[in-house]
Amino acid sequence: MRLLFLTIIICFLSVSAIAADLVYFDSPEGMKRLEQSQAKVDFFPLANHFESQQNKVFCGIASSVIILNTLRLDNPDIKKPEDNSLLTKEDRRYFPKGFDPIYQRYTQNTLLNAETKNKDEVLGKPVNINGKTIANYGLQLKELSALLTSYGLNVTTRVANDNIKDEAIHTELINNLKTSGNYVLVNYSRKILGQGNGGGHISPLGAYDLASDSFLIMDVNPNTSKWVWVKTTDLIKAMRTFDTTENRGYLLVKEGN
Repeated sequence: MRLLFLTIIICFLSVSAIAADLVYFDSPEGMKRLEQSQAKVDFFPLANHFESQQNKVFCGIASSVIILNTLRLDNPDIKKPEDNSLLTKEDRRYFPKGFDPIYQRYTQNTLLNAETKNKDEVLGKPVNINGKTIANYGLQLKELSALLTSYGLNVTTRVANDNIKDEAIHTELINNLKTSGNYVLVNYSRKILGQGNGGGHISPLGAYDLASDSFLIMDVNPNTSKWVWVKTTDLIKAMRTFDTTENRGYLLVKEGN
């Protein structure tokens, strides 16, 4: 039962309360932290392409869509897909002949491909892991890395295990948030942050505030959880949690060469 619990990645907040050490982004203190932050170059590009996850297990997929659109939507040299499921043939019956109503952009409907975990597996189709058949919902850290890599992005994967020290994580995350065109996705435990009994979750980081030593998580599940500032020690602790085969952690993502 314990293993099954650990494998279920449910990307939602089960209660409305917020832990005392967490600060909502839209509170006076939260807005003050963003204003005074010296490490926030990622925030505005990400906010411009932000979207909510479509269901309770698509946090990794929504996060990937945000990153891909942030990196590529303004680049005419990279062909973007069209999600023709957005408008049916019936929906298009009044458009002029030859008019294409669909924007070219990455969407959650079409992101998964032949090189990645398939949709059924993300939604819980049992798979064999280490000789055991389990329902491995959502995306683990390295599965998320494989998804982004399949689109030609440059991805650095950091598993938050004993091989990486807290200070190294702290420094690398801050440096990334000071560097344009390079983004952070964190994979962490909601429960460790005091966000109810929720399981693992994935979202982008948007900024770091030195005065409070906290990071801004741009939560892709605004249906139940606002963007929130999290103290460094708490975020690292939430990433140093086990997920099916190894610990969670974070990805550093930029355009491929």
